[in-house]
Amino acid sequence: MLELDGITKSYGGRRVLDDVSFAVAPGRLTGFVGGNGAGKTTTMRIALGVLAKDGGTVALNGAPVTTADRRRFGYMPEERGLYPKMKVVEHIAYLARLHGFGKAEATKKATALLERLGLGERLGDLVETLSLGNQQRAQIAAALVHEPDVLILDEPFSGLDPLAVDVVAGALQEKAATGAAVLFSSHQLDVVERLCDDLVIIAGGTIRATGTREELRAQHATHRYELLSHGDAGWLREETGVTVIDFDGGYALFDASDDEAAQRVLRQAVARGDVASFAPQRPTLAEIFKEVIQ
Repeated sequence: MLELDGITKSYGGRRVLDDVSFAVAPGRLTGFVGGNGAGKTTTMRIALGVLAKDGGTVALNGAPVTTADRRRFGYMPEERGLYPKMKVVEHIAYLARLHGFGKAEATKKATALLERLGLGERLGDLVETLSLGNQQRAQIAAALVHEPDVLILDEPFSGLDPLAVDVVAGALQEKAATGAAVLFSSHQLDVVERLCDDLVIIAGGTIRATGTREELRAQHATHRYELLSHGDAGWLREETGVTVIDFDGGYALFDASDDEAAQRVLRQAVARGDVASFAPQRPTLAEIFKEVIQ
């Protein structure tokens, strides 16, 4: 468990992080979201020890993080940091060797990982000849090759096409399944919503919301419901306590004034004998994000 507690950071008298606290659990993917300048990268760099904090603690499994602990961290910065003149597989193997793997094992690990990330045909290419998307995959391989216990990635899906997003997402899920704690930031809220187990939302250097994906959806749920019927749902417009948001024949999206109004609609629909489905509509991550940063 990676835990940040009360982290503060200021630049020139301007506080950019204020009492930032959250945890990244082993075996789970934690999505870290916020607008530009919200404090995501600063927080990640402090967790990694590459940037000093003004206050607060960073702990791993209940104890302050040490230099030895951080050797078991994997990091992918938003800025690409690979050597452009090295061959891809040689570069990733070199990074594995820096973490103590022998030459043969390092090459084997690098090759397998690059193939898993869809770069099997690019092993002998120079890094600088790769497309930006493929450089991103190689950068992710660099963070993963030494089998870290904690993985921190800053915008890992940036510049990737939808197929590449799926490949990288699968690799991260596999890594979490080994017990690693995975923290990643992204502006692609649809990807975060689909992939993450837990969410941390930051704005203006403060944490605005944390929790599992379903906990946050439940906390920010409204009295909005979807009704799908086999007949015409136009009768909903006449119901008291109901505001129809969208309507198309047998489909209706509506807001209810309270739970009783929603249950009354359900009873009425059942009495008419044409209910195909009736369910509350949970907010999307984008909707939750807009709500909590206001």
